[in-house]
Amino acid sequence: MMWRKGAMPPTWREKMLDAKKIRKDFPVFDTGIIYLDSAATSQKPRQVIEAVSNFYKTKNSNVARGLYRIAEEATMAYESVRKKAASFINAREAGEIIFTRNTTEGANLVMRGWGEKNMGKGGKVATTMLEHHTNFVPWQVLAKRKGAEFAVAEITDEGLLDEADLEQKIRGASLVAVSAASNVLGTMPDTKKICRIAHDNGALCFVDAAQYAPSIPVNVKEMGCDFLAFSGHKMLAPFGAGVLYGRHDILEDMDPLLYGSEMIREVHPDHSEWAEIPHKFEAGTPAVDAVVGLGAAMDYLSSAGLENIRNHEMELVKLMLERLSEIKGLEILGPEDPGRRGALVAFTVEGVHPHDISAMLSEDNVCVRSGHHCAMPLHTRLGVAASTRASVYLYNTKEDIDALAESLHKVEKLFK
Repeated sequence: MMWRKGAMPPTWREKMLDAKKIRKDFPVFDTGIIYLDSAATSQKPRQVIEAVSNFYKTKNSNVARGLYRIAEEATMAYESVRKKAASFINAREAGEIIFTRNTTEGANLVMRGWGEKNMGKGGKVATTMLEHHTNFVPWQVLAKRKGAEFAVAEITDEGLLDEADLEQKIRGASLVAVSAASNVLGTMPDTKKICRIAHDNGALCFVDAAQYAPSIPVNVKEMGCDFLAFSGHKMLAPFGAGVLYGRHDILEDMDPLLYGSEMIREVHPDHSEWAEIPHKFEAGTPAVDAVVGLGAAMDYLSSAGLENIRNHEMELVKLMLERLSEIKGLEILGPEDPGRRGALVAFTVEGVHPHDISAMLSEDNVCVRSGHHCAMPLHTRLGVAASTRASVYLYNTKEDIDALAESLHKVEKLFK
């Protein structure tokens, strides 16, 4: 699945970010690192760091409890981010936004709250070979527990989703789980089409948008998904704040994942009643600081413009594909067309273990990830145990790609 050079559509060049200016907002780049691992987690701008710091300095308090001034300010700050998140993905209402720690928690909340309640013996869950373990293992476990079928749709040799196979796998399913963008191949399936096919077959659709939401506009109403989850830490926010979107009517019928404080309306010796959505799914004290940081991150991304960020990423991915294709023995995994992949490139180098590549690049201050990237079934399908992955974001520059290529040329020469 080697990439072949091709012309980039002129529309990609219409609006480009000034990445060198943007980098000044990110203190970590003062250290001189060349960070190409945003698919694992993004760096944080001063605006987000300061938002979290200011929360602790001026309104550090638990939410939805105290009636004193800073407690009310903390609650208002927390709930304002819920509205902001609803707008960010074009949800119908703020009540459809549940704060989680990350995408994984979002998937497990649906698996427990909807799956345990609605999936029966003889049922079926359909997913794809492209999935991160987050969007694979929970459904696999659910199927085993319930005596249901777990159907995995194949990919093509180019790394695209085999849509015909998925459509066949969807038949008879109650739930379809698909990633909007693969964290290994960058492949971006047509989620709108998949949601439509799922609904035509009487199934709900869960979309993992962890690699998609950070730089591509999400419209859950247009997409037609029933659930969608993403992680804040991949989109400039602190660790510990994620979002699960769920359709209001489905959330109303779901059971909570956790039980205890804050998700309660009434507690009696013989029974308890849950709070209204979304609060019935947010038990205990939340990560208020991280959620405040998520709000600041969404502001930053909205100001930069997601379409501009996406254009910038595609420019860098195109350049990365060109430069990496010059290296002898290096095989690029995934779609040949940079417009059909997310902001990352995974690859292997003949005769060199990905961990060794990562370690050698680190000597040049180039940060990439190596391993199976929490996608073991996909790597097995590709016939490799692991790969090296370089990923870009709004703060990366062409010089970063040049540094990556130069460091990989050193690897090539060392292992000749």
